[in-house]
Amino acid sequence: MQSYTIGQAARLLGVSPDTARRWADAGRVATHRDEGGRRLIDGRDLAAFSIEVAQGGSADDDASYTSARNAFPGIVTAVKLGDVAAQVEIQAGPHRLVSLLTREAVEELGIEVGMQATARVKSTSVHIDRT
Repeated sequence: MQSYTIGQAARLLGVSPDTARRWADAGRVATHRDEGGRRLIDGRDLAAFSIEVAQGGSADDDASYTSARNAFPGIVTAVKLGDVAAQVEIQAGPHRLVSLLTREAVEELGIEVGMQATARVKSTSVHIDRT
């Protein structure tokens, strides 16, 4: 499972690294240390926490959110696989994006909950890039 540094988590949550660090210090999201002593957050824990933050409005109210070229970097919070189709949910800061794509595409990209991904929006289509 992918883990994220405090800085990476902050970017995905749309907050400052100081805010993410305070949340970790307060026990709102679990961390562990790597061999180098860096604090890391498990991808599944970060995915769950990103949903909590978005629903609770806990992010900094004065934070600005932009969509540079209609790209929404975030974290995968849900993957639902059908026989042919699949549904992928991404939490990008305060934005929840849902994309319907083929099961084959999800499997080829190796998309799973907790990994970093970017949703690209073109007209009414949402394309998922693995990052």
